[in-house]
Amino acid sequence: MADSQRTSEPVNFVHQDEIWKAHVKLEKDSAEVWPNKWGFLTEASKEFKMESEKLKKEAKVAQPLSPPEKCIHVEPSPPFPQTTQGLIGWRSAHSHLQLEKPSTMHHGRRSFLKELGWPHGACS
Repeated sequence: MADSQRTSEPVNFVHQDEIWKAHVKLEKDSAEVWPNKWGFLTEASKEFKMESEKLKKEAKVAQPLSPPEKCIHVEPSPPFPQTTQGLIGWRSAHSHLQLEKPSTMHHGRRSFLKELGWPHGACS
């Protein structure tokens, strides 16, 4: 963009041609050196692709897919609310439609509540 604004100065085409030749030579030299320097990456990617295809085939053979209807049970929805105010939380108000079922959590040997000396159901 700066070159298009400088119309008063003469353009040295020979100098620009030499710069272009240097860029082309650098690209050519880099292309020749690349396989010696980074060629191992092509072999590693081929090995990775072959291994991933093999694992995909094993996974397809080992585990047949079951239809989602066997695992997921969807309850019928309650009637749609008549107002926009009723739209907020209309499904979560029904306990049988909630995604998370409340239960006692067991996540390891230590308990934060025991360390504080609080009863087990103190936090909910």
